[in-house]
Amino acid sequence: MPLVGQDRKGRSLAIDVTIYGAGVFGLGCAWALARRGARVRVVDPAGVGAGASGGIVGALAPHVPEQWNQKKAFQLDSLLMAENWWEAVAQVGGGAPGYARTGRLQPIEDEAALTRAQGRATGAATLWQGHATWTVEDAPEEWSPGTAQVIRDTLTARIHPRRACAALAEAVQALGGKIVPDATAEGMILHATGWQGLSAMQDEKGRPAGNGVKGQAALLRLDRRDLPQLYADGLHIVPHADGTVALGSTSERDFEHTDTDAQLDDILTRARAAVPALAGADVIQRWAGVRPRARSRAPLLGHWPNRPGHFIANGGFKIGFGMVPKVAEDMADLMLDNHDAIPQPFRSDTLAPWANGD
Repeated sequence: MPLVGQDRKGRSLAIDVTIYGAGVFGLGCAWALARRGARVRVVDPAGVGAGASGGIVGALAPHVPEQWNQKKAFQLDSLLMAENWWEAVAQVGGGAPGYARTGRLQPIEDEAALTRAQGRATGAATLWQGHATWTVEDAPEEWSPGTAQVIRDTLTARIHPRRACAALAEAVQALGGKIVPDATAEGMILHATGWQGLSAMQDEKGRPAGNGVKGQAALLRLDRRDLPQLYADGLHIVPHADGTVALGSTSERDFEHTDTDAQLDDILTRARAAVPALAGADVIQRWAGVRPRARSRAPLLGHWPNRPGHFIANGGFKIGFGMVPKVAEDMADLMLDNHDAIPQPFRSDTLAPWANGD
């Protein structure tokens, strides 16, 4: 591995790390690397947050606290890092990512759901180590998913994805990083190129590293900024700090276009049926994008096999914004200090060698 600031022959480089992709993983890694003194350049012809990272929902929600595994532990660490991590982004760059740990309510529909919720409350008391709670309580009158009782967890947070990407870009640039539409690669190279990048990376058998899953969401004019988000009828309902509420999303493995369609109308109908307070709220934006889903469904992180100096950070399907603080710091550890703490389920070097993907 070359030293920061030099190529393999010891010649000075203007850039230590070239990052392809200005989504949340690419920008998050750029921020973590730049904070440690690396000279970074982010390359994306479409610009900052042009893909799935430029969305509107921003539910930073944990996996359920049971059947614990490395993926859930990694996510817990990242969610607990998030407040200080995003605060530093805002302080350095001046942008507002829209982060707040406001918690989440989920309806309890029947006795079976109540029993599961109570069991998970016990699991959270142990697995979340006192950092957050999962409790069963009466539903609040003001903001309710329509059942008498709800689960309230205090670990869930919100963020505004598009604004968070803009805030990261501003912070990276404040530290001297560059964000450009095109450039020759210099130094180490990190590939954070979203679903197209996963589809292009094929193993020896021609299997892609992952694929795209389309999602559709809507933004409503309704001010619930200080209230928790809701998860009802399989939908995330997220109040943002600007007096809007985001609803999402679909998961479409097969799609012919990336525009919104009747499936978003179905989301609006379901959300308004589940949460009466949404019934009279105007729709001010319809959004669709394609999210990167790695074959394992976990983020794909680490070395690019058989390509010295190349790294991968991709595949944050549905959980990318919640995972990015720890993804970014672990990738910076690996790339700058050769300290490898990436969990086994996420490791790119455990997969078959990728044949292409430039």
